[in-house]
Amino acid sequence: MSVKDLVAEIATPTRRAVLGNGAAALAGLVLAVDPSEAFAKKGPRGGTGTTTTATVAGTTGTNIAPPPTGTAVGSWVVIAPDNTITILAGSQEMGQGILSGLAQVLAEELFVDWAKVRVEHAPSGNFTYSGPNNRGITAGSGSMRGYYQGLRLAGARAREMLKMAAVAKFGGTLDSAVCADGVVTVNGQSATYGALATLAATQAAPATPPLIGSGRLIGKVVARPDIPPKVDGSAVFGIDVRLPNMLYACVKHSPVHGGTVPAGYNPPLPSGAVKVVNLGTAVAVVAGNTWAARKGAESLSVSWILPSGATAVDTPTIDAAAQSLMATGTPAIAETLGDAPGAILASARQLDLTYSVPFMAHATLEPLTCTVLYTTTACEVWASTQAPNSIVGTVTKLTGLPATAIQVHPQYMGGGMGRKFEQDFVIEAVKIAQAVPGRPVKLTWTREEDMTHDYYRPMALARVRAGLDTAGRITGWSNRIVSPSILYPRFAPALPNGVDSQAVDGAIKLPYALGARLVEYVRHTTTAPVGFWRSVGHSINCFVVESAIDELALAANVDPLLFRQRLLVNAPAHLAVLNAAAQLGNWSSPPLAGRARGIALSEGFGSITAQVVEISAPVSGAVVIHRVSAAIDCGIAVNPDSVKAQMQGAIIQGLTAALWSKITFSQGRTVQRNFSNYRVMVMREAPRIDVTIVNQGSALGGVGEPGVPAAIPALVNAYARLTGTRIRSLPMFPNAGFMDD
Repeated sequence: MSVKDLVAEIATPTRRAVLGNGAAALAGLVLAVDPSEAFAKKGPRGGTGTTTTATVAGTTGTNIAPPPTGTAVGSWVVIAPDNTITILAGSQEMGQGILSGLAQVLAEELFVDWAKVRVEHAPSGNFTYSGPNNRGITAGSGSMRGYYQGLRLAGARAREMLKMAAVAKFGGTLDSAVCADGVVTVNGQSATYGALATLAATQAAPATPPLIGSGRLIGKVVARPDIPPKVDGSAVFGIDVRLPNMLYACVKHSPVHGGTVPAGYNPPLPSGAVKVVNLGTAVAVVAGNTWAARKGAESLSVSWILPSGATAVDTPTIDAAAQSLMATGTPAIAETLGDAPGAILASARQLDLTYSVPFMAHATLEPLTCTVLYTTTACEVWASTQAPNSIVGTVTKLTGLPATAIQVHPQYMGGGMGRKFEQDFVIEAVKIAQAVPGRPVKLTWTREEDMTHDYYRPMALARVRAGLDTAGRITGWSNRIVSPSILYPRFAPALPNGVDSQAVDGAIKLPYALGARLVEYVRHTTTAPVGFWRSVGHSINCFVVESAIDELALAANVDPLLFRQRLLVNAPAHLAVLNAAAQLGNWSSPPLAGRARGIALSEGFGSITAQVVEISAPVSGAVVIHRVSAAIDCGIAVNPDSVKAQMQGAIIQGLTAALWSKITFSQGRTVQRNFSNYRVMVMREAPRIDVTIVNQGSALGGVGEPGVPAAIPALVNAYARLTGTRIRSLPMFPNAGFMDD
């Protein structure tokens, strides 16, 4: 039986059900699909006591898993009678393994068998589960850094409360109570955590429990609980959410950015639709299934109201404006040390190098989606989101409901990369739900709506001027960056001295001994929408800096590795990471004939990385990437396997950005609409990627984003070595064929 046949047999097919059944068929097994499974929504947690469940009136079927049953011991741990431990994680899982990583940190102090540990997203709207600095936003590779210490304390508190319960039950002293593998032993008697949980929940949590974990789980490769359900198809992503009596919606936005819908727009109801909703910035069609909603939205003819100048936004105009700003714009000073212009002018040799990068889409495999159930007294939201707590504020603003009446259920994300931090799709979903109160409605953007109405990684133009003395040493460094600002439209008053920190990340505070230095920023005022993208400014500026360093090395006739080593005279930690990558990539041994290697270094999000990329170019205008050798110092590698996986994924994304990715505009419209004309790396093109973790006792760093930046210049530098052609404008192959061409 084929997967197609299985699809036909399922009365109410879902993507997850199809995947699950397909996998079972291939394995010779049968997986039951039970659409009548009773629905229990997640109840609010926090403090101590038994977890709560409730049932939405009138609901009869869902694919949402019920909450864990058991007793909350502290705010973060639910212990079931069978000793199963459920740990609540405040960050959102988008493939980076953060749920497992955070659970490892807490379980380290709890002394439990990892096989008995479960982990799930913590409820939103309760800032108990927010990181100390991010208010529940998963971004900036900051989850582990934000939660590490707090979760270790939470695990230690729960452990001590269990010990207190054992002492209360069996006598003895707290100091003599011992925890091991989910069992407390004291006064010659033992009890499981499950047996003690109810009594433990009544104990006063100690403020400063001792941290006695010693690497039992932290630093170890452990199985990720989120992987099996993702493999068998049972994991519920935002796009998989299915609730009883649910409606479905698709939207149609103005093809020209910034276009709005006339207030009186009231079209005839499309065939198969149950409602058309004027959202102001888009029109939504609500129907009994997504296909009908999509076809209904596509059938609408809207006379969009366009803001002045909207159709003037196109790529040649933006690029020309950047060139003009580079020449005549008034810069803001991001960093200055000494007289860089003077030092460069007095140098024996001067280089003047200009680089550019394009806008880029997030292109998450799961497009934007959000499900909302609204009534006049409450609102529930199921979403793939990087900012569930922000949704609470968004719903309050739209509905007037208090935060206590709003429940957000974060779901697995099929990629985020910064796009799902935004609230635009959530706002639309809430407005649609308000138009159909009492029924859950799932909004799904089409791939085309997603790609053409993104908040794009900004383009940038950068000019590096540098001087070399007669010994080949850098005497001065000047870098002027022209780029649209991500922060200005959001936090303009807070921008210090007019500098967008995101735009200059990776261009300032460099570890190299560059002599006098000057880094300037000029804000590009295009109205093209821009936003946060994986590694943000580092993805731009590492390409510029590491390309220029490479060009300086060649100009000085010094090996690029040796040139960098000399520049890191005051940065031993960076030097160690650079050397580790070089050793892993066999830099000291010549590559096979027809191949070349490039190297690059980056620092960001608290971590240091370096990469060696080895390539060949069998035909003109193409490249084969054979191997990437990467080193990272991220301080404590809580789960080394996840660290390596994050590096590998980020490197593939960086290589894709270097080779093909670009977004262009024409008359205010985004030209690229789908993967048919937005090229990404496919599996057969992915190189071998080796990663080594360099442990230098550094402070805890992030791992989700640091792998992207150095991959880009390392590839470009390898290409320059191989072909003699220096790429200064990305992507390297803007006219390459697309996937499967």
